Amino acid sequence: MTTNLPQVKRRELLKAGIAASAAMTVGIPVSEVAKAAAGAAENGIVWTKGVCRFCGTGCGLSVGVKDGRVVATKGDPDAPVNRGLNCIKGYFNAKILYGKDRLTKPLLRKTNGKYDKNGKFEAVSWEEALDVMADKFLQTYKAKGPTAVAILGSGQYTIPEAYAASKLVKAGWRSNNLDPNARLCMASAVVGFYQVFGIDEPANNYSDIEKCNTMVLWGNNMAEAHPVLWSRVADRKLTHAATKIINVTTYKNMSSNLADTTIIFKPNTDLAILNYILREIVNRGAVEQDFVNKHCIFATGNVDIGYGMRPTDKFAFPAEKDVQKKQNEIVLDKWEAIAQGRKEGQVVKQVQQGGKAGGHWSITFEEFKKGLEPYTLDFVAELSKGDPDESMEDFKKKLVALADTYIDKANDILSFWCMGANQHQRGVWVNEQIYAVHLLLAKHARPGNGAFSLTGQPSACGSAREVGTFCHRLPSDLLVAAKPARVKSEKIWGIPEKTINPKVGRAFMEILRGMEDDSVNFVWTQVVNPFQAAPNSNHWLKAARHPNNFIVVADAYPTYSCRYADLILPAAMIFEKWGLYGNAERRTQGWQQMATPPGEARTDLWMMMEFAKRIKLKDVWGEQSVPGLKVEGYEDGKLPSVLDEAQKMGYTPETTLYEVLYARKSNTNVAWPDPAFVCKINSTAAPSKLNWFPEKALFSEYRQFTLGDGHDLADFDTYLNSKTRGLMWPVVNGKETPYRFNQDFDPYVKEGGYAFYGKLFKAIPTGNLWGITDPKPVPLPNKAKIFYRPYAAPVEQPDANYDLWLCTGRILEHWHTGSMTMRVPELYRAQPNAFVYMNPDDAAKRGLKNGDVATVESRRGKINAIVQTNQRNFMPKGSSWLAFFDEKVQTNQVVIDATDPISEEPDFKKSAVKIYKAQ
Repeated sequence: MTTNLPQVKRRELLKAGIAASAAMTVGIPVSEVAKAAAGAAENGIVWTKGVCRFCGTGCGLSVGVKDGRVVATKGDPDAPVNRGLNCIKGYFNAKILYGKDRLTKPLLRKTNGKYDKNGKFEAVSWEEALDVMADKFLQTYKAKGPTAVAILGSGQYTIPEAYAASKLVKAGWRSNNLDPNARLCMASAVVGFYQVFGIDEPANNYSDIEKCNTMVLWGNNMAEAHPVLWSRVADRKLTHAATKIINVTTYKNMSSNLADTTIIFKPNTDLAILNYILREIVNRGAVEQDFVNKHCIFATGNVDIGYGMRPTDKFAFPAEKDVQKKQNEIVLDKWEAIAQGRKEGQVVKQVQQGGKAGGHWSITFEEFKKGLEPYTLDFVAELSKGDPDESMEDFKKKLVALADTYIDKANDILSFWCMGANQHQRGVWVNEQIYAVHLLLAKHARPGNGAFSLTGQPSACGSAREVGTFCHRLPSDLLVAAKPARVKSEKIWGIPEKTINPKVGRAFMEILRGMEDDSVNFVWTQVVNPFQAAPNSNHWLKAARHPNNFIVVADAYPTYSCRYADLILPAAMIFEKWGLYGNAERRTQGWQQMATPPGEARTDLWMMMEFAKRIKLKDVWGEQSVPGLKVEGYEDGKLPSVLDEAQKMGYTPETTLYEVLYARKSNTNVAWPDPAFVCKINSTAAPSKLNWFPEKALFSEYRQFTLGDGHDLADFDTYLNSKTRGLMWPVVNGKETPYRFNQDFDPYVKEGGYAFYGKLFKAIPTGNLWGITDPKPVPLPNKAKIFYRPYAAPVEQPDANYDLWLCTGRILEHWHTGSMTMRVPELYRAQPNAFVYMNPDDAAKRGLKNGDVATVESRRGKINAIVQTNQRNFMPKGSSWLAFFDEKVQTNQVVIDATDPISEEPDFKKSAVKIYKAQ
């Protein structure tokens, strides 16, 4: 039988066909005409397994390639994460590669044929670009040493790229100034895991959505930020009548549409609400005593830890200085005084961020209970009610119902959170409090029960946290400050002992501040857009143009950060290279290269290897100055020369970092092309005519860190083959681990039902609510910590001048700074502008209405945005909201750069602004 197709244009047929193909993939019935269109559209397309480029959900894709180009993507029906579904962004993974303004050549600022900081960008060869870059690096390094050079990396790295960056900075440069943009979104979650469990990343997995009957969102708008996960939440809700969803948030959002209850709280008071729940658990006798006695201890830590700002106002804008002073000293308000058991008006000195801020100790259950005593329903409700139009009676009922829901033994319950909890001046504390609720009730690491931190980037787990591209980390949860960790790393890397710097490097915001105060002068950004993404960005825009600073931006598109660069390097994108990602449920997934990058664009891995060819051991492995270094076995302020030891290992002072870090014999023995794979293109190997496989070699080397310590990864070939849809680590004897710490599922738990076997911070002093009483560390093997953490007010709050809260975040149609999604015509048309969302009454008071252009002004600067009052985000009086995807609206120029002092993660959610009609 012949089907007569209606006459349509080829473009329309292709669109209809791909849509029909996607529908059939997930089992949606389509017409015979649509099926025929799907067949015609897919003629000649080769479909390959891939992974989505966007959020940390980790959706599997089928990627269609034709004539060397990625022409379509659709959800992979065999992927357990998304089961064939895509969100609106995921559907356009193909189009993000082919924006009209892709960077295809290196661009260098030049005047009269030579580099000039104030020159105009000119296209240059890769050889010239890398030669100038190496020259500027060495100028800085020779003048100031390893603390003055840095890489700003990314949770969007592939795993091999991240590992290569870690080796380059930590083994090669002997600097720890490598930090990813995951610092801006997940660092508080990391420290929460460290301090509670001694090991990073969640115990549970996504299948718990289909096993629970209650889900609580803590400042997490899943409907927009994690839409495919939300589709699974929605499916559970609509097919399982007993399922409840509670949305705990500072404003009504898209997730509220499906929620049974939305609890709107005042910014930062989630700390108090969680303590109210903890108090109810204790006072109602709901603690699961057997579980807690066997597997947990109680703990607390320093209270007066500051707000992660500079301790000096030397670099502050005049309007910032009043808030900046609070970094050193605050006056307790009524709420903090009651919550912390102190006096209103008491002047309290603050310690600075770092080790002191994270210091903690064990306490008794009675001390824990005593700390919770102020958090009565009346106190917490009065403090935390966030919607002035809601009655106190109704708000109290919601808080009671929330506590009831957690305590009810019949409830299998998941708590989800992401940026609302992590981008928080006490983000570590909030993470710890949520775990405390679940641990007290023994509702963690069990099917359908767990506290589940979600990630925001495709490989914030796999490429930032697991690989260790933070300034304090080495691979597989090793810390640079720990000698055994350094020794293990140096052995695997084949470098002399004492090569790795034992002093923790600069975190993301500290690197930017270093550009401003002239202590960091060479900065290379990779897969990140920091001058749009970082808070209080007017400071960093000015600093980037300081004559002593040399800024290298590697990216696929001319992002906002490119405007402030001295050298721009054109980067390959996801399917133009081999790679692996690690998602939020510990699932490692890989893909083979499918297309070649345009023009002279190169992989980030190629760039690092070629740059390393220009740096010799004599340049970096001699004695180096490290201000502030004070570690046993080292001369104060100095790293020793390791050149003599390097010569004993067969190296010479003329040996390049490329030879030592990348082209080791064990790596060059990994042959390219690889007979295990059909794909025979490799944009890392090809430009340098390599006969070895860099991505596979580096992943295989990295894997050595993970084996036998609870992070075990499978081998490269397993992840990259066409059948594997990812595996949740630890992978032991070829079997993934769906639940950690639980004897029924985790091979690392041999007896006792549960074992929280992480090794970090597992020997701590003893004390009470206010300090240490016995400094002798007590070992706590296999125990989790249940923390008491008090309410603390945000450092900046609305006042008579800046009278509104400003919160920021993501929207469904766009991702992060919009550098990819704003180049997809369909997504751009769907949402071309970032709106400032306001309560209609707040807008009216300021002479504003829907569609007006308003000025949003803070102590840090001012921007203009279009007002929106009646869709998407519905703000309570006193609050406003802005996304940061729109390059036309530089939201982060007005956002405060306060950070959690323990995690050093910025709080993008709580700035004070005033909004008025734009002139």
